[in-house]
Amino acid sequence: MLKINYIHFGFAILLFLIINGCDNNITGNIAQEDINENDVKISAYFCPRHDCEAEIIEKINNAEKTVHCAFYDLNLNDLISAITKKSSSADVRVIIDTENYDGQIKGNNIKIAKTNAKMHNKFCVIDGNIVLTGSTNPTNNDAHKNNNNLIMINSDYIAENYEDEFNELWDGIYSNGNNVKYNKIHTPIGQIENYFCPEDCALENNEGLYRIIELIRNAESSVKIASFSFTHEELADELLKADIKGINISVLVEARQRNVQNSQYARLKDFGLNIRIDGNKNNMHNKFIVIDNKIVVTGSPNFSFSGFNRNDENMLIIFNKELALGFVKEFDRLFEEGETI
Repeated sequence: MLKINYIHFGFAILLFLIINGCDNNITGNIAQEDINENDVKISAYFCPRHDCEAEIIEKINNAEKTVHCAFYDLNLNDLISAITKKSSSADVRVIIDTENYDGQIKGNNIKIAKTNAKMHNKFCVIDGNIVLTGSTNPTNNDAHKNNNNLIMINSDYIAENYEDEFNELWDGIYSNGNNVKYNKIHTPIGQIENYFCPEDCALENNEGLYRIIELIRNAESSVKIASFSFTHEELADELLKADIKGINISVLVEARQRNVQNSQYARLKDFGLNIRIDGNKNNMHNKFIVIDNKIVVTGSPNFSFSGFNRNDENMLIIFNKELALGFVKEFDRLFEEGETI
């Protein structure tokens, strides 16, 4: 016999009304000229299941003109050697966050990002038409032990966006600067949206965090989130509302981060969401969302206030079913290895 817990049901309705009453400030009213690009390719790799280090080195070895990279951390010796070697035949420049620089790579074309926030990016722009990004720091742990994703995009417009961002960082402009030039790009393989935080990632005006919440709000079947750190309350609110509407919500967080200040793990678990901590004895370092098995949100920001509002970060939203299914497969594998405690 079907039984209904009226207390829990009533509390869920109350929660829905309270949360819905707290988002009147979310508005999306910025229109942007449509940009179209035909010859765009996207590939995804999942470390350590794939050899992410080898993929990055291959792209750098094949560079003909430029290699411009912004790394929060760097300690892969073979990659450092590849960067050093390539500097003899191409314009190679690298920025590293001050928190992780210990002289591992030197030269006139190395800059240290000295900022009160983190220069948390992990991207390279190669030859003005290839972008490498995602959650993977080029370190031994991130490439060979931690769970991460690496995205490679062949796109002139996306590369121009990242080149602009790199030049701002090179000029010492951190966590600030101009808004992204080409925010939405229409391609034969799906729309790609590009954001640099914090300047493009506000919870308003159709910017990065607003777009994530909007996409979750419009989800038709499922939302899967894998995040090293998940402390963003407004994002958690939207997941609770989606769960009440019957959307299948699954969340995976790094075990070591479940009890940090403002962690949403216990809150989401207590409201009955399907949430787990990862089973990797090292770290689950991903920061991605898959919506309805067809939209992927990924990049360098953790789902936290600092990720969207403080640190210098980059993010992509990609509408492509084939790419999304690759992320779903990786999520399901990691989720199966996880547990709820």
